[in-house]
This record gives sequence, structure tokens and C-alpha cells, in this order.
Amino acid sequence: QVQLVESGGGLVQAGGSLRLSCAASGTIFSINTMGWYRQAPGKQRELVASITRGGSTNYADSVKGRFAISRDNANNTVYLQMNSLKPEDTAVYYCNVVLNILTTHWGQGTQVTVSS
Repeated sequence: QVQLVESGGGLVQAGGSLRLSCAASGTIFSINTMGWYRQAPGKQRELVASITRGGSTNYADSVKGRFAISRDNANNTVYLQMNSLKPEDTAVYYCNVVLNILTTHWGQGTQVTVSS
């Protein structure tokens, strides 16, 4: 069993910053890809950023240059540093962990609200 614990969401003014964290625990031998998705009201869940075990990253065009994803492999933790936040970044952010081609886990979600 794998548990994901997210933290760091909250309310911030436009232009501000937040840092999300997601720690995975349980029966974990190795984590392939870790990432963050978000879902705004009335919209589909979308990829925000992902990072492979080797450190290769992928970002949604809307967050490039503003967000940075990183991971601590020793502690099975992934981070999302969000800078220059915009009201359109408001959403529930979900941590995603891919152990292998057959096994994916999701966090419970953390609310990020950016006021204008």
C-alpha cells in the first residue's frame, strides 16, 4: 500500500508564490515518474509538471518559466515551486506517482487559490 501526503496549498495574491510538497510512503521499491496535475472547476484534470527518476522534467506551456518541479529520491518526495501565480492557476492540485507501467497513485488534492 502506498500513501501520498500533500501539503503547501493555500490562498495567495496574484504574483505571489507557493510551494507544494508530496511525500510517498509505504511499500515502495522505486518510483518512476512523479508529477503534479490540477483541476479547476468545470475543467478536466491537466498535467502541470512531471519529473522522472533521472531528473528529466516536463511542463505545461502555461506554467513554463514560472513553476519548477523537483524531487528527493531518497525521501520519495516531489516538490512544486510556483512563482508569479495568476488567478488562472486556481485549482485543486494533485500529486501523481508512477511506480511502474501498471501502478499509479494519486494524492488527495490540495487547494490553491490565487486572488486578483
